[in-house]
Amino acid sequence: MNKKITIIGSGFSALAASCYLAQSGYDVTIYEKNSTIGGRARQLKKEGFTFDIGPTWYWMPDVFERFFADFNKKPSDFYELIKLSPAYQVYFDKLDFVTIADNLDDIIVTFESIEKGSGKVLKQFMNEAQSNYNIAIKELVYRPGESPLELITLETAKKVNQFFSTISKDVRKRFKNKKLIQILEFPVLFLGAKPSDTPSFYSFMNFADFGLGTWHPKNGMYSVILAMESLAKALGVKIETNSNVEKIIVESGHAVGIEVNGKKIKSDIVLSGADYHHTETLLEEKDRQYSEKYWDNKTFAPSSLLFYVGFDKKIENVEHHSLFFDVDFDIHASDIYDDPKWPNEPLFYASFPSKTDENSAPEGKEAGIFLVPIAPGLNDTLTFRELYFDKIITRFEKLTNQKVKENIIFKESFCVNDFIKDYNSYKGNAYGMANTLLQTAFLRPKLKSKKVKNLYFTGQLTVPGPGVPPSLISGKLVSDLIEKYQK
Repeated sequence: MNKKITIIGSGFSALAASCYLAQSGYDVTIYEKNSTIGGRARQLKKEGFTFDIGPTWYWMPDVFERFFADFNKKPSDFYELIKLSPAYQVYFDKLDFVTIADNLDDIIVTFESIEKGSGKVLKQFMNEAQSNYNIAIKELVYRPGESPLELITLETAKKVNQFFSTISKDVRKRFKNKKLIQILEFPVLFLGAKPSDTPSFYSFMNFADFGLGTWHPKNGMYSVILAMESLAKALGVKIETNSNVEKIIVESGHAVGIEVNGKKIKSDIVLSGADYHHTETLLEEKDRQYSEKYWDNKTFAPSSLLFYVGFDKKIENVEHHSLFFDVDFDIHASDIYDDPKWPNEPLFYASFPSKTDENSAPEGKEAGIFLVPIAPGLNDTLTFRELYFDKIITRFEKLTNQKVKENIIFKESFCVNDFIKDYNSYKGNAYGMANTLLQTAFLRPKLKSKKVKNLYFTGQLTVPGPGVPPSLISGKLVSDLIEKYQK
């Protein structure tokens, strides 16, 4: 009889793991506490509008291709992928923005027009970034974080200095124009840390940005979740929604099942794709690997204040993705990482999926998603939410030179309290644990429990780290590890 695996949660990493494990012959059942699957990547539908609640950026298409190829499939078997042109734009002042094209040659021309000589410098920088990408994404991130030796290769030995410098230092050494610096520092924000705390080696994110481009799956990122669900079910995976896991059952040091909605379910192996800290609270204290002090001392990626807004007209002077860097980034970053508090003047991001995807909004209308990065664990109240919506929408009107407040049909918000309630997220973080030097690879929480046999973890708090592509990889890594230790 095939070994039975129960998986907690149905986000990208859990779904990926379920596919690999089912393909290997395990009897796999996913238990999801919410009424729909996808974890953070759920959707909101209202009055003919459709919003991705969670991730909205589709980067590193090669990682998605590699995942589906492992099952003799292609992304195009499940969803249509649209390359955004332009990729995005960055606002610095009223109608003062830089548009990032969908190809490196045009981006080099843009840089050169802003800072003489920077085009040639960018080309050199991108060659290094591509080299780092090939080492990181094709090799290093597909290692399970069990040993520091995983990081030591002939290629990484040549780049050892890049692990002890930072993106911020590297970029500022090469470029002088503040706009260009901010554009080049932006991609590492997906790793959940300040550019000044992120090793130079992570410039591979710049290749993901300028080299591989920004994409949009038709009907939103949820199309990827539906694709993975379809694949998982075809492989025999069973998915139970509205199934809140209340306890991991441990006997004689072995995980032997879970308790779901008061009912005990036996299992040979338990794998959690839920928040790592929360998962350990489902164990007795003696069976937990990491103390509250451990978690409290870690650098977490930001949380987010999100707004999903239906407009009764088309919005002008914006692209599908628009970033608003008209205020001091360093001050906002300090309010997230150094002295956590609600920022006085926050940077923010806006996405208008209906610019690309007619299914996102009724004809003649616009779907808008606004995101303000904030520190996890802040006091989240409706008063703060309203205050910050007014702040950013007022700036948005000024920067894009148009009135939109009177055109709002509705708005919904999502913040710290919702991340905790819906995802059991530690301190309401949105992206997991930051990828700083001391929180990379083998220095992250382990995929395999050191205390409880047959208990495993996957997702953004373990390896490789935050983001959708790393979550897909995490699912593969943990399934390989289960295969290794269950033989």
